[in-house]
Amino acid sequence: MTYCNKLIYNGRNTGDRLRCRRHTLGKRNLFSGDGAKTPYVDGETVSAELFRTESRNMPLYGYGVKAYILSVLETAIRITGGKVPASVLEQILALGKEQLTKPVELLDGVEETLNALVGRYRLIVVTKGDLLDQEQKLRRSGIEHLFHHVEIMSDKTDREYRLLLKHLDIRPEEFLMIGNSVRSDILPPLELGSYAVHIPYHTTWEHEKVDEPVVNPRFFTVDSLWDIISLLP
Repeated sequence: MTYCNKLIYNGRNTGDRLRCRRHTLGKRNLFSGDGAKTPYVDGETVSAELFRTESRNMPLYGYGVKAYILSVLETAIRITGGKVPASVLEQILALGKEQLTKPVELLDGVEETLNALVGRYRLIVVTKGDLLDQEQKLRRSGIEHLFHHVEIMSDKTDREYRLLLKHLDIRPEEFLMIGNSVRSDILPPLELGSYAVHIPYHTTWEHEKVDEPVVNPRFFTVDSLWDIISLLP
């Protein structure tokens, strides 16, 4: 399973995404640690089991690197019957710490687009995940100063968006959400009567996938962040 540690900047009439810093733990064989490296299970099974563990743990752990690593550790212990070597657990923890300190790389066109919009619109970061992790990534990005407000949610549902709009005194029809996740960035704002723009990304976490097409007059799809400029008044 591929884990994308991504921070999505979305706001009133604008947004952007940071490049995914990702590593793949799923689809690797989990080895017993003996000299012959006998696998406990194949990579496909690891990936499927990890996804089930993550889905089950989301209501308890939420989202982010720390929650992910806890689910990886749990999966490793379960599928090996508690026999996973300490050295493997140490590697998993090291991968988690590495992800938490990765440098942030902005996607092409992010700074140019934000600089073109700042002052014309209130730009807001709306993301979910671990509070400390997301705050640190935002600071490392170098573009924190361009945003009017930062909102780090435990999850992106109708309720959280409704509370955000109330807090910032924004009417739903004045709000435009931009992001790469149809489930988290597009459907909840549309449900509230806001606008939403989907910018597809080449990787999508399985949990964020939606099978049904979105049909709504307030919904748009663009290929890049810069294309947002042509949609705005």
